Amino acid sequence: MKSTIISSLFCLLIGWGVSVAQVTETGETSLEVEALEETPEPVKVDTVKKPFKRIKAGGVSAVVGEYVIVEFDIDLGFIELQQQGASIEDISRCQMLGKLMEDKLYSHHAKQDSIIIPDSQTNSRTDQQLQYLTAQLGTQEKVLEYYKKDNLEDLRKELFDVNQQIALAQEMQRTITDEVEITPEEIRNFFYSIPEDERPVFGAEVEVAQIIVDPEVTEKAKEDAINRLNEIRTDIVEDGSSFSTKAVLYSKDEGSARKGGLIEGVRRDAPFAKEFKDMAFSLLEGEVSEPFETDFGFHILYVEKIRGQEVDVRHILLFPEVTQKTLDEAREKIDKIRESIVNDSLSFGDAARLYSDQKETRNSGGRLMNPITGDTRFDLTKMDPTLSAQVYNLAEGEVSKVFTDRDRTGKSSYKILSVTRRFEEHPADFVKDYEKIKDLALKEKQIKAIQKWQEKKIKETYISVNRDYTDCDFSNNWLQK
Repeated sequence: MKSTIISSLFCLLIGWGVSVAQVTETGETSLEVEALEETPEPVKVDTVKKPFKRIKAGGVSAVVGEYVIVEFDIDLGFIELQQQGASIEDISRCQMLGKLMEDKLYSHHAKQDSIIIPDSQTNSRTDQQLQYLTAQLGTQEKVLEYYKKDNLEDLRKELFDVNQQIALAQEMQRTITDEVEITPEEIRNFFYSIPEDERPVFGAEVEVAQIIVDPEVTEKAKEDAINRLNEIRTDIVEDGSSFSTKAVLYSKDEGSARKGGLIEGVRRDAPFAKEFKDMAFSLLEGEVSEPFETDFGFHILYVEKIRGQEVDVRHILLFPEVTQKTLDEAREKIDKIRESIVNDSLSFGDAARLYSDQKETRNSGGRLMNPITGDTRFDLTKMDPTLSAQVYNLAEGEVSKVFTDRDRTGKSSYKILSVTRRFEEHPADFVKDYEKIKDLALKEKQIKAIQKWQEKKIKETYISVNRDYTDCDFSNNWLQK
């Protein structure tokens, strides 16, 4: 029993994502329910092998409170998981519907409890989705065609409603789990109630620090980039050249260059550089900016369309050229830093504070933070493959050879790495792994609190499930058996 709980807890710690569903107001719900009940010949779904098989695209799958879940919502749920990089191979439509119903239960009671999600938060998520979908399908027109929408505003509104529901569900779940606390005695009882041969095994972990040295970008190189952008701008503004064509030919932003530099739906709260957004909202429609700088390089920007609080823009990005001389100087600098560390004349942490060009890690002695867990440990089997390959064979305290890094813009930098601490694979130890064990014990208690809440709210909420899904083995009592 405990081994099953442990497996479940590990899955929850990783998370399999929040699915997408469509909101329908209460007035529309009653009409949809009538259609559901009057369907003469229900079409059976393949609940295991074909998650994307389209079944009655407008058909109602379930109703939870004021929310309706249609078949297309289930398809969107699978798309959302794929977007997050998760495998959908072993997830059935029954499981997806069950997850959607959980989300609706949370959302329904979140609204009843007057939980509010800021529009800015939802807009940011919607922007990210649209950018992802456009990148995957190629053009905005293909995205609209896929979702059977006539215009971007309609699609944005639907995605906004969907994301608002997801955020409500997450906030409702957070309010339930935030009330759960655990004592040291409960942690101890949790750990020692697990048979010794069933206790979790924690994989090998490392703590890593790095020093980055960037080649110097000279003032002349910056001036050359600005001058080149001014030449391109003159061709466009004075000679009538196509901004789109120039972007395809010259822009270093590969993502937008193949679309003529086009970036659609830029909002003030979108995740772009401040200078980029300021410029986008300072220009009139059809106007081309002067060259300006961001952390990514130098740009010129053209406002194609202004749509209320959003603008569609095209941009051309150039980088200052780094000469071989500055590359050689940077390499010589990091070689000397490494030599000083290896010869014990300077600690790795002090060297990072003195010489590293990476602002985010410099003050902490080059120490890297795990973006998933928020702490300093990295599981060697789950960390970025490139970083894993660079540190896998390093002994504790050893300094790596010099590596050349290139970011998405093609900019080169040099780095050295060190494993500051190494933790070998081992069965869970109550003292050494106390924090991890505490997380598992707390997560188990939170799961029980959520299950108790769900059982109570399912009894209090109107729920209807389409006959096509009455054979599903749901983890919750949605069928009120």
